[in-house]
Amino acid sequence: FCRPFFRLKCTATIIMITPNSSPPTMAPHSKVHQPLHHLPVGPCAPIGEPSKPLSSDTFLHLSNEQVADLVVENTIKDHQLEKLFGGLRAVEIRRLVFAQKLNAVEDGRGDCLKNLPFVPEVANWYDRIHGANCEIVAGFISIPVGVAGPLLLNNETVYIPMATTEGCLVASTNRGCKAISTGGTGAISTLLRDGITRAPCLRFASAQNAARAKLWIEDPVNMEKLKTAFESTTSFGKLVGVDPTVAGKNVYLRLKCFSGDAMGMNMVSKGSLAVVNLLKTVFEDATLVALSGNTCTDKKSAAINWIEGRGKSVVVETVISKEVVHSILKTSVEALVSVNINKNLIGSAMAGSIGGFNAHAANMVTAIFLATGQDPAQNVESSSCITLMEETEEGDLWMSCTMPSIEVGTVGGGTSLPAQSACLDIIGCKGGGKEPGKNAQTLAHVVAAGVMAGELSLLAALAANTLVQAHMQHNRKPTTTKSD
Repeated sequence: FCRPFFRLKCTATIIMITPNSSPPTMAPHSKVHQPLHHLPVGPCAPIGEPSKPLSSDTFLHLSNEQVADLVVENTIKDHQLEKLFGGLRAVEIRRLVFAQKLNAVEDGRGDCLKNLPFVPEVANWYDRIHGANCEIVAGFISIPVGVAGPLLLNNETVYIPMATTEGCLVASTNRGCKAISTGGTGAISTLLRDGITRAPCLRFASAQNAARAKLWIEDPVNMEKLKTAFESTTSFGKLVGVDPTVAGKNVYLRLKCFSGDAMGMNMVSKGSLAVVNLLKTVFEDATLVALSGNTCTDKKSAAINWIEGRGKSVVVETVISKEVVHSILKTSVEALVSVNINKNLIGSAMAGSIGGFNAHAANMVTAIFLATGQDPAQNVESSSCITLMEETEEGDLWMSCTMPSIEVGTVGGGTSLPAQSACLDIIGCKGGGKEPGKNAQTLAHVVAAGVMAGELSLLAALAANTLVQAHMQHNRKPTTTKSD
């Protein structure tokens, strides 16, 4: 017999079962898969005829539990759920599927999804993320969002949304914002470079041919040809640099692209493929090993990003009076400078750090990334930072944070989701700007300034030896007694 929507190739007779008939008596050793009791059984398509595509009408009368059974037995593919039933119902069905699967594991964890929220407050939320932000969706997590500020940045007042579950982080960053903004010029941030990178790996027949390709690429005339090919794939992207590196027969072609207000990975990848195709017409022995050859470098710590930059390269600085250091930060300029030298510079050097000459830049970067819809995995290179402190001739504190690879965008990815879009609106850089790239650059300035505020406050806590006390106050729930 045949289950609905499937065809079986039988070696003998195809036996048809109607809903009212009894299962036939089969010969010994015959294998029979019993039909689902909740489904009508009908004839299958004749051998050789194509199966009709599944449609929502086919399953409209079924309950979520019945559809989940079909998914478990692979009659319906998981990836078809959103198309057949829409976003929210697809998630409801998928949760039932995973409940069955989790129940099948050794310790039976089928009930664990009950504590995972799945009913969004925003209508059509799942339909918006389908095909764009996440797959196999079974719910969502709630991350608290705090807002640090006001912070005086480039003569404008800004507020910094931070999504985190680490108690004390927002409060500490807020204290740093207060110290920077009190009685001085605030934070001054400067953009040094702006360009996202992708580095295809090309392989040639010999090292000599690889070297010839490198020299050809570096010719300004040929660079214009590559630029034309790259920019034919994008409306906003501009190829601003090509840096080929040879390793034996391999050429790693680090392409740098100005990507407007997008973070730009899709843009630079598409353009890079066009460049590769052009090179393959010039060099017949060139083959593409990988569109990303790891000298980009994406989502990994690398000296090339630390030196050459990736995304937005930013330096931010401030001068804080010794009175503010005493009154708000509860320490001295001399103590702050000493801690920074011995911890962030000497200590990080002893650890062999690459881009880690800071106290906790990743904390602020990740919290702002989560709040504003950035790729959280890119905090790896985006958190590269060197924090410097000096005592001025007047006895005040000069401080800077240099961050060569902040990878952010205000369009695309998670930035269009309602909550993340709202956080970008708090900063004042939601969506595309009137001037291409301006909003994304603004976000990079805010990230760098937020890092500086967080660095200042933590180093002050270390200098005053109040770190543990602060975390016990903000990062621990009060203990309760049995009588409570």
